[in-house]
Formats: sequence, structure tokens, C-alpha cells
Amino acid sequence: MHLHGTVGPAATSIAGIAERAGVTRLTVYRHFADDAALFEACSAHWLSRQTLPDPTLWEQISDPENRLRTGLVDLYRFFRAGSDMLYHIYRDIDVIPEARRRAIQARDTHFGDVLAEPFSGTPARRRRIRAIVGHAASFWTWWSLCREHDMSDRDAIDAMTRAAQISQ
Repeated sequence: MHLHGTVGPAATSIAGIAERAGVTRLTVYRHFADDAALFEACSAHWLSRQTLPDPTLWEQISDPENRLRTGLVDLYRFFRAGSDMLYHIYRDIDVIPEARRRAIQARDTHFGDVLAEPFSGTPARRRRIRAIVGHAASFWTWWSLCREHDMSDRDAIDAMTRAAQISQ
């Protein structure tokens, strides 16, 4: 887990894991059948230590802007708390085992869908809202606004909520 959060999955090797754990590579191989099993164990351990975003709570809010703001507060809290690990996971998404990659992508799509659902309008307007909300709910949007451009989470949430309001 430490290596995935510092150098990323792409640069994590069995030799590096063995060295960090103080065991031989053979010991690592005995505990994990393949890279996918190792990645799943690391993911499960890391996720068990996080407070995950909860879209079932967002779904209870019918007002589109309140739902968006509430969801972004929840997402941006999660992004900030797990920023080092999430940065490496999203950066290395193409080397992550396929099942986990699909799960991450499906989860992210679900977050955007839940946040965009209460917005109304023509099909073209709804597509535009979904694109803006999906962008707002992206880890990379949070990273750009809050880490690269030093915005507070609150200011980033305000900006993204305003962007959705304008596009209605």
C-alpha cells in the first residue's frame, strides 16, 4: 500500500514490495497468486481505512444544486484525504488490473450520474449538464483546482456549482 501511494502501481515491483516487507520475493509470490490479487489486497486494505463518498445520501436530495454541492463536499473531502494514493492510482489507471480499473471507472460514472440526475431540460441541456457535473466530480478537476491552483475545497465547490448553474 505504501508503494502504491508513493511511487504508484506502475513503478511498484515485487522486489520493492519484498524489500519493504523484509521478506524474499518468493514469500510475496506465495501470498499473492498474481498482480491482480496483490492489487486487490492493497486496494481493499487502503479502502478499509477511508471514509468513502456515499451517493445514497446525495440521492435523497431532490434540489439539483443542493445535491451537487453536497456530493462535491463529500467527494472533495475524500479526494483531499486520499490525495497521494488517488493521484498515483488515477495516473497509473492503464496498468491497474482490468477488473479494478472497470470498477473505478464505473464508480466515477455513477457519482456523476447521481449528481446530474435531478437537473432538468432538453436532451442537449442535460448532456451539457452531465458533462459539467462529470467534470466537477473528477479527481483531476479537484487536483487541478485545489492542489495545482491552491483553491480551497469550498471555493472549488462554489466554482463548479456556479458552472452547473450557468449551463442550465
